[in-house]
Amino acid sequence: MDLALAEARAAAKRGEVPVGAVLVKDGKVLAQAGNRTRELNDPTAHAEVLVIRAACAMLDDERLTGCDLYVTLEPCTMCAAAMSFARIRRLYYGAQDMKGGGVENGARFFAQPTCHHAPEVYSGFQEQEAEIILKEFFRARRL
Repeated sequence: MDLALAEARAAAKRGEVPVGAVLVKDGKVLAQAGNRTRELNDPTAHAEVLVIRAACAMLDDERLTGCDLYVTLEPCTMCAAAMSFARIRRLYYGAQDMKGGGVENGARFFAQPTCHHAPEVYSGFQEQEAEIILKEFFRARRL
């Protein structure tokens, strides 16, 4: 999660919403990224989608069976769907997202009958630190 938090801080410095993600398999980091939606003019360039794309390219496979994803903020519904299609094994995330979350809040994508694969979900990892990064970013935007 420390690497994901570092990616979130880097995203904030680029003016992106500070979310970071790291994808791991067998203890090895396959990919890490922070949000790049503004930089790439791509609304799908969330940190989670970027690491899924990079890991799939690296492994030359559309499925990431046996991979674990660490994210600083509860993933949105789009990212939850991408995790499901990629067959992510476990999701670990930091802060809850009461407005935009799609895992334990909002749409609760993995609980829907149309969801074909749901990873194991573990929340609250370094939650306070992830929340601080987000709150400082948005507080600075309001000044």
